[in-house]
Amino acid sequence: MNDRARRLSEFVVERTLFLCAAGSILVTIGIIAVLVGETVGFLREVPITDFLFGTEWTPLFSQQRFGVLPLVTGTLLASAIAMIVALPAGLMVAIYLSEYAPRHVRRFVRPALEILAGVPSVVYGYFALQFVTPLLQPIVPNLAGFNALSPGIVMGIMILPLVSSLSEDALHSVPTGLREGAYALGSNKLQTALRVVVPAALSGISAAAILAVSRAIGETMIVAIAAGQQPRLTLDPRVPVETMTAYIVQVSLGDTPAGTLEYRTIFAVGMLLFLSTFILNLLSTWLRDRFRETYA
Repeated sequence: MNDRARRLSEFVVERTLFLCAAGSILVTIGIIAVLVGETVGFLREVPITDFLFGTEWTPLFSQQRFGVLPLVTGTLLASAIAMIVALPAGLMVAIYLSEYAPRHVRRFVRPALEILAGVPSVVYGYFALQFVTPLLQPIVPNLAGFNALSPGIVMGIMILPLVSSLSEDALHSVPTGLREGAYALGSNKLQTALRVVVPAALSGISAAAILAVSRAIGETMIVAIAAGQQPRLTLDPRVPVETMTAYIVQVSLGDTPAGTLEYRTIFAVGMLLFLSTFILNLLSTWLRDRFRETYA
């Protein structure tokens, strides 16, 4: 009887876990199906060349233009600023935690960094608008009240724990023997960290950087609040811009009737955003597997 009860419980657990895994796959398929269906409906009315290569985005105006390049450049500009902040700082934090910090310091610093990842992004958005922008305006000439610079910097602070945590894991996985060999050849701690440990963990660091880019591209509330929601084709971080995610928020507020061409633009933009992050995640996985070092 105990044998039968054990087999029954194992069967129930196995089927439950299978349903959980299958459910996540079905949800993903459902999301893709909705995006594809609405995007196809949008592209029936708007040529794909006009959508991908047009330089004006005014779908909610009387003279409608559906060129998504202003949204793409705004997204890339904010994400690039975020990575300029997050990548060097996150890597330095990871090197310190992996190579220099005592155990008790590491135990305190890592959870403290994770708190940054737990702060709601809407709080970061108002922090960028109400604190960072006024702080930068006396320093940066002609910095507008809404701009790409402040949300980019704050977004970099937000994704810093992601870069530092994943990079620190990659550095920590490098065998101690490589460090000892470098010390035996006369290298100091800094030389060992920069010339031996970091190159050995480069695949994990690269994967962390690409995942951070993907996270930055998909960020919504910071740019929706502090970037200005003005689609323009520019690389000037001092002026207002609009990102793909911020536009989706703008249209999703309920003022645009469902089923219209203007409403379908959010699905077309969402599909472009989905494809971008999907490709970045694939690239991250490929880099991690392709350049992973295997040690005996």
